[in-house]
Amino acid sequence: MSNYYTTPIYYVNGEAHIGHAYTTFITDMLARYSRLKGEETYFLTGTDEHGQKIEESALKAGKPTQQFADEISALFKNLWDEFEISYDQFIRTTDEAHKKGVQYAFKKMFDKGDIYKGEYEGNYCVSCETFFPESQLIDGEFCPDCGRTTTTVKEESYFFKLSAYEQKLLDFYEATPDFILPKSRRNEVINFVKGGLHDLSVTRTSFSWGVPMPKELNDDKHVMYVWLDALLNYVTALGYGQDEAKMHLWPAQMHVVGKDILRFHAIYWPAFLMSLDLPLPRHIAAHGWWTRDGEKMSKSKGNVVFPKEVSDAYGAENLRYFMMREVPFGQDGDFSQRAFIDRINSDLSNDLGNLLNRIIGMSGKYSDFLVDSVDVEKYHAAELEEMYEILDNVEKFLDEVQTHRFLEELWKVFTIGNRAIEAHAPWTKVKEGKTDEALATVALVANVLAKASVLLHPFMPKTTNTIADTLGFTIDTESYNSLLKEKKLLATFTIKPVGPLFPRVDEPLIPEAPKAMMEAEKPKESKKESKKAEAPKEEAAGLITFDEFFNTTLKVGTIVEAEEVPKSKKLLKLQVDLGEGELRQIVAGIKDYYSAEELLNTQVCVVANLKPAKLMGILSAGMLLAAKDDEGLCLVRPEKPRKAGASIG
Repeated sequence: MSNYYTTPIYYVNGEAHIGHAYTTFITDMLARYSRLKGEETYFLTGTDEHGQKIEESALKAGKPTQQFADEISALFKNLWDEFEISYDQFIRTTDEAHKKGVQYAFKKMFDKGDIYKGEYEGNYCVSCETFFPESQLIDGEFCPDCGRTTTTVKEESYFFKLSAYEQKLLDFYEATPDFILPKSRRNEVINFVKGGLHDLSVTRTSFSWGVPMPKELNDDKHVMYVWLDALLNYVTALGYGQDEAKMHLWPAQMHVVGKDILRFHAIYWPAFLMSLDLPLPRHIAAHGWWTRDGEKMSKSKGNVVFPKEVSDAYGAENLRYFMMREVPFGQDGDFSQRAFIDRINSDLSNDLGNLLNRIIGMSGKYSDFLVDSVDVEKYHAAELEEMYEILDNVEKFLDEVQTHRFLEELWKVFTIGNRAIEAHAPWTKVKEGKTDEALATVALVANVLAKASVLLHPFMPKTTNTIADTLGFTIDTESYNSLLKEKKLLATFTIKPVGPLFPRVDEPLIPEAPKAMMEAEKPKESKKESKKAEAPKEEAAGLITFDEFFNTTLKVGTIVEAEEVPKSKKLLKLQVDLGEGELRQIVAGIKDYYSAEELLNTQVCVVANLKPAKLMGILSAGMLLAAKDDEGLCLVRPEKPRKAGASIG
């Protein structure tokens, strides 16, 4: 069986941010892991370059559209090359081969009767490149996904018969419960489909920057709509409709996407494939969004995290480890330099790097750097058994892309090594004349490092290659089978001294832009003015100033998802739309008073700048306003519906 992994193709209306890097790191890890096991592997990434938004962005930049697309696409490709992402192909939707494959697919669906010509009148969001029925709009005007104003569009269009695939999709979800990962996202897709699917507009006439129609249809005023064009990249990259030499790689093992485009990949894409009589991908894995220090990232706030800046400061592999370790896959994550530094100093420097340095030092003192595993089983059978118990079960977490659980379990192996050194104290054994026991402990730790490093390799390839070279072996399929599957120990080798792998970090290495900007924007006060502004010494207890009140950001939010928290009697997990595309996860202890179902699509008042906290291990980034008395609790709500994100105060 071949394993074909893909990232989404990234939209070229701006440079890569930390969310793009997260998707790419995960997909690169999966591809490297597949290759490590000796499986046929193909890894696709690339850029999405068509649509009205690109045309408008190029116009604003004063550049021809193709030149604009070329420049932004190159930024992505160059960054992935700098990060040594192991992709096999970088596709662009402006590639001629891709366009021909899309035209072939369009004609095939048209001939089948799944695409027909009609007229569309509806509300169109340029930012999301999506039409919405009036019933889904906020206040009859605003996009339900990003909160921006929609435009009423009436034009001739070709439609894909999405409605004809409603039951087929539901049957497929029922038959393949692990199609959508994490499985917690499965219900939102099923409920959307059960709500009724409308036929999908797949061409536009109001702009020209898109894939032209097939010549056989003789309809040049239309160009193909971005989602049909973009999703087909996964098969056009393999030569679909042309030279199909790589089509044996289909279906994809996994499409890794952000949760904001899950609907397109889990509903539209399978329907297109059914129409084309192609197999469906095995898994769609949707991850969450990233904030910075609890705040949504935006250019206006100056708090966007750019992966190259972080990599230059802290190292690319440290960034890879942090992002895949810090957050449960599927949940939103927060990028905090303090949390990042803690991971570097604790997990990487103390647990891993220091373990390697300790056995280098001891082997140099006790055996002239020679390490021999001959007595490991004799003196350390218990530690070996404990280690294999972990190693035999840890890989299952990668089947569901639970990278944080995988790394959490793998780190227990390094703990076994550190604990063995303290428990067996080789320095004491040498003094007692038990040198063979001391050297057996050193060899045990060398094997701990070797075996765990093989599995860590897809996450941190350069670091683990350095460790392997130090321990006298190479990380490849042969060592994967030998050290992990066959449970062999390292052959006798001479350890190579190496410097610290992870130097400690004491202070943040990247300026905290938002705070710096806020300080710069504060008006300078004279000493006289400052004195006047001081609060009276005998101020009434409990009173606050206007400034203190306005430090709290209160917003209207719309609850778009709600579910019970397993094993909790009081908690509900809510996804709250705060406008401008911001979806905030909030955990609220209101299950005694409200069910998840009755909260859906209702509005609430949210404290939006509360520091994120974890409740039962789930990140909560906000608080709902509520009133409570002897009769119970009720949520504070707007008297009339308001646009998501509207300020309160």
